[in-house]
Amino acid sequence: IRLPLFEHCVIKLLTRPYILATGIVLRKFSQPMFRIMLATFLGGCSLVANAQSQRQVVAIGQYNCENLFDTVNDSLKKDDDFTPNGPYHYTEEVYRQKLHNVATVLSSIGTNVTPDGPAIIGLVEVENATVLADLCQQPELKSRNYQHVWFPTPDERGISTAMLYNPKYFRLLGAEPVPVPVQTIGWSRPTRAVLHVFGTLAGDTIHVLVNHWPSKSGGEAASAPGRIMAAQVNKRLVDSLQANGQCPKVMIMGDLNDNPTSEPVEILKCVDKAEKASPCDIFNPWIKPYKKGEGTENYRGEWSLIDQIMLTGQFVNTNTTGWQYYKCEIFNRDFLNHSIGPNKGLPHRSFTISQVWDNGYSDHYPVLVYLTRSVSAKQ
Repeated sequence: IRLPLFEHCVIKLLTRPYILATGIVLRKFSQPMFRIMLATFLGGCSLVANAQSQRQVVAIGQYNCENLFDTVNDSLKKDDDFTPNGPYHYTEEVYRQKLHNVATVLSSIGTNVTPDGPAIIGLVEVENATVLADLCQQPELKSRNYQHVWFPTPDERGISTAMLYNPKYFRLLGAEPVPVPVQTIGWSRPTRAVLHVFGTLAGDTIHVLVNHWPSKSGGEAASAPGRIMAAQVNKRLVDSLQANGQCPKVMIMGDLNDNPTSEPVEILKCVDKAEKASPCDIFNPWIKPYKKGEGTENYRGEWSLIDQIMLTGQFVNTNTTGWQYYKCEIFNRDFLNHSIGPNKGLPHRSFTISQVWDNGYSDHYPVLVYLTRSVSAKQ
């Protein structure tokens, strides 16, 4: 699907009934959705907006929050660094400012296309359910009524993955943590599980896999087996969902700590162009931006594109109905960057190298994909 950028849209509320299974109880919900009439376009391209040329759009986001901890020392985790008496002097005041900064980012992404922002956001480096509840109650986000999905993490530091969703658009049907068993390759330290969430995105059943693969600590070669195993877990999950000839809609997202063309990511056997994707393939829209030098994280002057959202072929196969991939975006707005000094133009981290609070955001940029679907006038 190729759509020109639009400058103005007419928004109407569309309400439909949906069914949500909660345990053994079936509940009926009304599902508000935006109906967007493409009206005016930039760049000299145009599409006539008439009774039969309306489209809905939804945004899907992913963000590494860079150590979003609360201030409480968890006796079962090595989170002492992010406590008031730890080396980062992580006080309640710092925590509240960190929440505000993350909420500012999340409230900004995607709003140039859809006013409600992302329907789904995968989060990386969040500590627990308390942090997620506090985040969702920030003034910047509260009106969206984001709900969260989270499970306790085996990670020694206590950082984990999570998913926020706007119940106006997404209905949760189930979720599970899927372990990445690095102990089977001799690792003594466990890593984050893959968060598998499934539900309906305004009528389309989808699966979301939120990842945070092992870092390159200790060297790229020595750490690669952990990321390879994480990739294998994702591949097996997708394969199992595609059993019996089924090709459901699946998204793989997260901080993979590897670029789109790396050996671990290539285990997913992604295609780099939407038109190449069969219904059961995995399409990675980030291969082309990476080859052009774009990135989401900068280490020692070198950009990496380690934050990615991939989609199975049903999202790009124009012969199918429902949500279809439109475009991807690295959200690298100026306010997320250092404005002066040697790091000018690079992501503004929360703390300095000396572990002093710097009122920053994260060492990563958020990423987004946008999905659209056709809406007939009679709907």
